[in-house]
Amino acid sequence: MNISSIRRRALAAAVVGTLVLAACGDDDDSSSETTAAGAATTGGATTTAGGTETTKGGSTTTTEGGTATTKGGSTTTTKGGSSTTAGGSGTTAPMKPVSGTLVGSGATSQAAAMQAWTVGFQETNPDATVQYDPVGSGGGRTAFLSGGADFAGSDAALNDEDFEKSKERCGDDGAIDLPHYISPIAIAYNLPGVDGLKLTPATTAGIFAGKITKWDDAAIKADNSGVELPDTAINPVHRSDESGTTQNFTDYLHATAPDVWSEEAAQAWPDSFGGEGAQGTSGVVAAIGAGEGSVGYADASQVGELGVAQIKVGSAFVELSAEAAAKAVEVSDKTPGRSQYDVSFKLNRTTTEAGVYPITLVSYHIVCLKYGDQAKADLVKAFMGYVGSSGGQEAAAKAAGSAPMTAELMKQVVTSVEQISAG
Repeated sequence: MNISSIRRRALAAAVVGTLVLAACGDDDDSSSETTAAGAATTGGATTTAGGTETTKGGSTTTTEGGTATTKGGSTTTTKGGSSTTAGGSGTTAPMKPVSGTLVGSGATSQAAAMQAWTVGFQETNPDATVQYDPVGSGGGRTAFLSGGADFAGSDAALNDEDFEKSKERCGDDGAIDLPHYISPIAIAYNLPGVDGLKLTPATTAGIFAGKITKWDDAAIKADNSGVELPDTAINPVHRSDESGTTQNFTDYLHATAPDVWSEEAAQAWPDSFGGEGAQGTSGVVAAIGAGEGSVGYADASQVGELGVAQIKVGSAFVELSAEAAAKAVEVSDKTPGRSQYDVSFKLNRTTTEAGVYPITLVSYHIVCLKYGDQAKADLVKAFMGYVGSSGGQEAAAKAAGSAPMTAELMKQVVTSVEQISAG
């Protein structure tokens, strides 16, 4: 799925909704962002029953609110249950429909996907309500750690300090990260007549550091042979609020071009590099669109008709796609020093492997391994089970253009979700 497919799927998100999310256009994670409407609550959904679907050798049996298998796996889903991972023969334990209210808070990047997840979950759990307040990742983590939310959505996994704090909230086992939303970050630009712009890591860093100031600079020309680049001033646009997208983007810049981008990765844009600041993802996209010569970074599902650059990985330029983003997680290592059930990653930004798009955002759901009562544990487990299933991942991909987890990653996540309990 390339950037055109991502754009089409992002447009389809407009028809998904029974969940009304404030700030839905802002798809990242300002810790200071708040929403006008506060937490949003889902409405009812219509359930369709039955059906079987087989893909590439797998068999699926579905009752009330189906799912689909991927290569080689067999899955049985019962009413209210969650599906198995792809590529294996095991199934998750059947679960009865759950009821009650689940409160989440956090990353706005997940807004469109959360609409789809909530609708799909309520099809088999009509007595359950999911409230999700997209205040940004920082606000979501704070709400979760303080006990104000049952789970957090976050464009950055828990750091060591917050992991230790989670033990006060969740008990000695602490919280775990589940990588349910994987999305490429686009380098979007406004240059009429210029398609397929190619940028190396050093050139990208030079542009956002303010060291390359014209679009016909020799460094840009060197990688765009035959393209007529205008003598237009470059206006680099960045997030003015703290953002997980900024942290991921600056992590890429520092890892791949440290001689040019000397600052460490951070959620706040470094003052030393300047540029135009804009609030939230929607603000960045609007600023790029409003000024010819502008360039910025944003979740790929939100950039609309703006140009999107290809980036150099190894010896080749890679076009942004959901598949290339998913591969970026495959070539990365898990975060050390965490629970065996934590599924967070230190993304490998410097990979040279073909077909990998390393400017990728992994947005997590942060949950306790143990909750204070059984009803809440069952509710969290059921919702996270659906979100991490093949059906949940496909729903998010259709609504938001995200990259579904690979079969192997899905297995890890299902195993982790199965450990959620009360105690």
